[in-house]
Amino acid sequence: MRGRILLTGGSGMVGRNIRGHDRAAEWEILAPSSADLDLTDRAAVYAYMAAAHPDLVIHAAGRVGGIHANMAHPVAFLADNAAMGLNVIQGAHRAGVRQLINLASTCMYPAGASNPLREDMILTAPLEPTNEGYALAKIMATRLCEYIRRQDSSALYKTLIPCNLYGLNDKFDPKRSHLVPAILHKLHVAKQTGADTVEIWGDGTARREFMFAGDLADAVLRAAADMGAVPDLMNVGLGHDHSINDYYAAAADIVGWQGCFTHDLARPTGMKQKLCATDKQTAWGWQPQTALADGLARTYRHYLEQTTP
Repeated sequence: MRGRILLTGGSGMVGRNIRGHDRAAEWEILAPSSADLDLTDRAAVYAYMAAAHPDLVIHAAGRVGGIHANMAHPVAFLADNAAMGLNVIQGAHRAGVRQLINLASTCMYPAGASNPLREDMILTAPLEPTNEGYALAKIMATRLCEYIRRQDSSALYKTLIPCNLYGLNDKFDPKRSHLVPAILHKLHVAKQTGADTVEIWGDGTARREFMFAGDLADAVLRAAADMGAVPDLMNVGLGHDHSINDYYAAAADIVGWQGCFTHDLARPTGMKQKLCATDKQTAWGWQPQTALADGLARTYRHYLEQTTP
């Protein structure tokens, strides 16, 4: 065994993919559920950290959702995520944990930033309004890791910034889901009901970079095995993107739906493009391995397994 990991968010999509990865067997992984440990309760988190004595913390927990959820519940997205970040990161440092991987988000980048998005662009301009609360909480956690490193150089507190994710154990409820699982669900329903058309928010030309969650798990566990080699702040992504229309077309092929798409131009679409610069990742020596068609197919099979009685 390499040591003991405390994994927050172990029941979420990222956490489950980390736990299900082949390299997870190299570690003893503690993954308390939210019922076992409320990460917004500072005293409870501090006590758990002190008792567990993890060698490494992976902070993957958070209140997450798509445009629908972020716009409907901005207070919770800011307050809950800020509390989790503060409690987990400060709790780890107070307990003497020397290594921590903080998983952030490309939402931290300015809305008008030029692409590809480089790590030094954070806090250089206003954020995207539709998910500002979530972004602010993630920026705070990222800065806290940087400040701890500044005060204590022996504390390897690193932040990985994944691009958008999809994959096994994703959320497919339209009220809570991100783009790719929402598309798969919508197209599946259209196929089952015989619908001839499916609506896309906006004109579909906005571009997004979606990586299979299993690839992020691979990057996280590779980082965990050699924290000293990981940059303090690093994007984790594909290095290329697709339009929203492209994702709908690719998912339609996987689902087997052959109708036509319409566009609601009155709906919000968020940033026009979010593409990560992957220079640091390339220098680190890692690239994701799952092609879009393969990832969509595996995710759709998982969706069918979850929804078929």
